[in-house]
Amino acid sequence: MPKNLAKTLAKDYPNFRFKLNCPRFSYQNGTIYIGEDGAYSDLQTLHELGHALCGHSDFNTHIKRLKLEREAWDMTKTLCKKYHVTWNDVYVESCLDTYRDWLHTKSKCKNCGLTRYQDSSGTYHCPRCETFVS
Repeated sequence: MPKNLAKTLAKDYPNFRFKLNCPRFSYQNGTIYIGEDGAYSDLQTLHELGHALCGHSDFNTHIKRLKLEREAWDMTKTLCKKYHVTWNDVYVESCLDTYRDWLHTKSKCKNCGLTRYQDSSGTYHCPRCETFVS
């Protein structure tokens, strides 16, 4: 657990709780879960704080999820300067690539292979075969 940074963040942001677990932000209970010490643990911790500070709660489309991830990383870059954490473009783009790859796979029509589009309710539509999938 990035203990020094977590202690500092807990003081600076008393409205959020910081707990050890798989890194993520839970908007339901205002908890920022942080991982064990590792090569990018401080960067990942600031990223989860970025979600919290951006007010991210939920998303109804997968493209919105990718947008929220980008916003959180943009906030992270600012936080890195404030907390003297090294920014790593390669790591950040690798993290974003997992969402991009996931989105590409999720949007591919299982019937014809064409890229589908997702409406505001989260349902995917295939323009070729008119398959609808949530």
